[in-house]
Amino acid sequence: MNELDALVDSARAAFAQAATPTDLENAKAQYLGKSGRITELMKGMAALPVEEKKTRGAAINVAKQAIEAALTERRQALADAELEAQLKAEALDVSLPGRQRGQGGLHPVSLTLERIEVIFGSQGFEVAEGPEIESDWFNFTALNTPEDHPARSMHDTFYVEGGSAKAPNLLRTHTSPMQIRHAVQHVKRYRAALDAGQPMPEIRVIAPGRTYRVDSDATHSPMFHQCEGLWIGENVSFKDLKVVFTDFCRTFFESDDLVLRFRPSFFPFTEPSAEIDIQFQSGPLAGRWLEVAGSGQVHPNVVRNMGLDPERFIGFAFGMGPDRLTMLRYGVNDLRLFFDGDVRFLSQFR
Repeated sequence: MNELDALVDSARAAFAQAATPTDLENAKAQYLGKSGRITELMKGMAALPVEEKKTRGAAINVAKQAIEAALTERRQALADAELEAQLKAEALDVSLPGRQRGQGGLHPVSLTLERIEVIFGSQGFEVAEGPEIESDWFNFTALNTPEDHPARSMHDTFYVEGGSAKAPNLLRTHTSPMQIRHAVQHVKRYRAALDAGQPMPEIRVIAPGRTYRVDSDATHSPMFHQCEGLWIGENVSFKDLKVVFTDFCRTFFESDDLVLRFRPSFFPFTEPSAEIDIQFQSGPLAGRWLEVAGSGQVHPNVVRNMGLDPERFIGFAFGMGPDRLTMLRYGVNDLRLFFDGDVRFLSQFR
């Protein structure tokens, strides 16, 4: 065996021992690199006579081609082995049952809103929906809160393009505007009966939906939900408010020993007005008074803005936060958890 045959055999053995593409490239450099064995042999030909150069060069080229062929063969073998390993790792057993997608569910606040609508629906209340971008008239003025009224400072809000300088459009700060919108449409339907002095069907409606204020902490969010309620008729009293809301709270929380307290307060659109507090008689919140809603007899100015005679028509209104009711029902102490979008948290309520 001559020197070149031994070199080819040595290269084949080195390539065969390479377990990875990186090892193979390192072995290649020893034989075919700039400082490799073949390159050194080619450089050594400079000292040979002309006749010997031809013979020697041809022999070296044959050896080089044999080494390159061995290199290509080993590269393909490593690639085939890598592909086989990948196929084994990603093998699919078609006889196995398919993977099922996890079942979704309603958001806990959506569950609360549905529950509210069902309970009040059983008491004869309709559900009213309206725009989230409101005019100044419906959001404030028609609800007895004119431009210079100090109560507007309680509703720091987001103004949007549209409207006018004196009456800008805004993201509604409560769903109370639906009281006016729904009542105005109701009155239009029964205007002929009103003009003739005939009885008009009572207005009994709730208005759940999203509202917006510049506020954010553990118990407040810039976007939150409210549910307004309105009952207007010719003989609707504060007693009816107490009966309706007491029945709602006891049904919602599934607790007959729930106690309600109507605490005097102020709202520009009701007079007299009251905050509604509840107290659980058992459980982790037992003994604590918790505020859940505002309420009161509808202010005569608001009744007048509905297109009704406040001397003839009377009623009550209330407003509550479904987000807070959801927190109390499920024992959640941070409102922001409902809107962070963490599936691990929300999946508990499926």
